Amino acid sequence: MRVVSGKFNGIPLNKNKFQHIRPTADKVRQAVFVKLQFFLPNSRVLDLFCGTGAMGIEALSHGAEKVVFVDKDQRSVNLTKANLKCLGLSEKVFKCDARVFLEKCEEQFDLIILDPPYKSGLYEVVLKKIFDKNLLADDGIIVCEHAKEDSFDYQGFAVFDEKRYGTIMVTYLKKED
Repeated sequence: MRVVSGKFNGIPLNKNKFQHIRPTADKVRQAVFVKLQFFLPNSRVLDLFCGTGAMGIEALSHGAEKVVFVDKDQRSVNLTKANLKCLGLSEKVFKCDARVFLEKCEEQFDLIILDPPYKSGLYEVVLKKIFDKNLLADDGIIVCEHAKEDSFDYQGFAVFDEKRYGTIMVTYLKKED
């Protein structure tokens, strides 16, 4: 696994040795960040269910001002911290359930990345918390990675794009007008 674009392009990340982590494929990460490249400079990003941290690291590679990483599994937190360290970065990484983090969160983000375990039922729960607490900036974007057969209620957000990569879907959401 490596950083696929931006200023850290090509730099390898630590190998994922854990079965519970399903990292986003390089081609999917690259497509997402090509789409978002002009949106990212100076943005505030939340990487929920961060796993390896690769998605948030790609955001930093494209000029995000700040990325907050959240995962409830200590192995994921350790791997994310190790990946940040190998790039000389010191972003905040929280070992916390995403629902608890969102409940306590008081800041808005320009980009929120959601990639919970597939078929976990967490998309709707966290989208509702994000909506209820107004955690997405007015012109912000939510990127949801999910299995192509998954469908869920977007809880006050509108789909503005959707792309399929084999069995994976990436759905882009904005606040409804």
